Amino acid sequence: MDIPALQDFLAREFPQVADEIAVETLDGPVATVRLRVSERHLRPGGTLGGPAMFLLADVAAYCAILSRIGPRALTVTTNAGIDFLRKPAAGRDLLCRAEILKLGWTLVVVDTRLFSDGEDTVVARANFTYSIPPAPGLGVS
Repeated sequence: MDIPALQDFLAREFPQVADEIAVETLDGPVATVRLRVSERHLRPGGTLGGPAMFLLADVAAYCAILSRIGPRALTVTTNAGIDFLRKPAAGRDLLCRAEILKLGWTLVVVDTRLFSDGEDTVVARANFTYSIPPAPGLGVS
């Protein structure tokens, strides 16, 4: 899937995030995705909250996978871990670089790194394992 196809897919299948997430680049096994940070993503003290950071990492991993396997909506997270390393810059969008480390028939392993827009310092990193559903017509017996 290319960027317009991914954005259309998100709008149709995952409208809860489609208006705040933008796929910036796709390059082989790597997707870069932007979270348009708004007031709803902030926690007390005005910093970007952990749930918003996790959301971005998870959706970026999903987009990286779908860019390789096509529109398989029921591809789901089966394992995740996140390390919050430092406070993101205030008033800036957050970018996530998601890289597929292993793409198998049924499982995918993805590593992500999150950055404040315009900065190179990693503010969080997360790892994901996703399960790919059987292809249509290959039901499980």
